[in-house]
Amino acid sequence: MHLSTGDLLRAEVLAGTELGQQAEAVMARGELVSDALVLAIVRHRLETHSQGWLLDGFPRNLGQATALDSLLFQLNQSIELVLLMALPDEILVQRMLSRGRADDTEAVIRHRLEVYRQQTAPLIEHYQQLGLLLSVDAAGTVDEVSDSIRRSVGS
Repeated sequence: MHLSTGDLLRAEVLAGTELGQQAEAVMARGELVSDALVLAIVRHRLETHSQGWLLDGFPRNLGQATALDSLLFQLNQSIELVLLMALPDEILVQRMLSRGRADDTEAVIRHRLEVYRQQTAPLIEHYQQLGLLLSVDAAGTVDEVSDSIRRSVGS
């Protein structure tokens, strides 16, 4: 099961769940959904899918990683692998600019990269130390990167 935190938030809002209503109220104010609320939504999904999940976009910082570890312990689940799709900044910037989204200006993208370096990049060392990190070169085409991932994980 693929769990993208953005998709999960939108699904909870669309379903009108209590968590979705909380998230919708926060998003309507233009604020970021709290770590606690995102974790509650992830918990809700993991409680019903105990095997075969892929978290996409979560955790984004060490605090979320710690909370996720605690949640998985409570659910008697574990992380088998953390996949880092490594890509040079310049290629990443060009790919994001080509999406054509209004919020994808070069300045905004470069700011996101700085936020990533400050908040998310420390997860690389965290998961390396746990022996869970697999880094894959993501500079190729979708098919090339997919093949590389399959070869790396042995499937």
